[in-house]
Amino acid sequence: MNKFWNWVRDEDGRTLYLNGTIAEESWFEDEITPAAFKAELMAGEGDITVWINSPGGDCIAASQIYCMLMDYRGAVTVKIDGIAASAASVVAMAGTTVLMAPTALMMVHNPLTVAIGDSEEMKKAVALLDEVKESIINAYEIRTGLSRARLSHLMDAETWLSAHKAVELGFADGLLFGERAEVPEGAADFVFSRRAVTNSLLEKLPHRAEKRIPAGPLYGRLDLLKM
Repeated sequence: MNKFWNWVRDEDGRTLYLNGTIAEESWFEDEITPAAFKAELMAGEGDITVWINSPGGDCIAASQIYCMLMDYRGAVTVKIDGIAASAASVVAMAGTTVLMAPTALMMVHNPLTVAIGDSEEMKKAVALLDEVKESIINAYEIRTGLSRARLSHLMDAETWLSAHKAVELGFADGLLFGERAEVPEGAADFVFSRRAVTNSLLEKLPHRAEKRIPAGPLYGRLDLLKM
C-alpha cells in the first residue's frame, strides 16, 4: 500500500505528516486503506499534531480523514507549512487549532469530475457535484462561521488564501512562529480568485461576451470525485 501519510513519535507526542496527493492510487475502492489510517490514528492517545503540505486529491478520502480527526478524543493541532489546497483544506478543518506558516497557502474550490454519456448523465453529474459541494461547505461552515453563500462564492472563484487572509476568514487560527513575526498590518493579507482575474482580463478583450471562458470544467471520472 502506497501511503500518503506518515506517523512520527517523539518526546512531544505523536505527529502525523500528510504530504502529497491524498489517496493518489486508491481509497474509495480499497477498504484496507481507511482501515489502516484509522488503526494508526487510534494506536495511541493524547494530543496530536498534523502537518499538511498537499495539493488535494480524493474527496471521499478527505471526508473520512476529516471525520476520523474530528472524532479523535485528543486535541488536533494542524500546521500547514506549504499548501493545503482543495481536499487537503477539508482535512485541515478538523483541527482543534489550525496554524499556517507565514509563507503557506490555502485554496478552496469546487469539486471536479468527468461525466460521459447523454444529457441525463450530464444532469446526474451536475446534481452529484452540487451535493458534494454542499457537503464540503458543511466543514468550512463549522470552522469559519461564514455564510454558506459566501463560502460557495469562494469555492466558485477558486480562491487562494494567504496565511493572514485565512486567519481573517476563520479558516485558520493563527500563524506559525507568530511570536517572532512582526508583519505590518495587511502586508501579507491577500486573496486570489482565478475567476476574478480571468474575467478582468476578458473585459479588456474585444467581443468579450462571445469569448467569455466558462468556469468549472469537469475532470476525472464520475465515480472518482476530485478536489
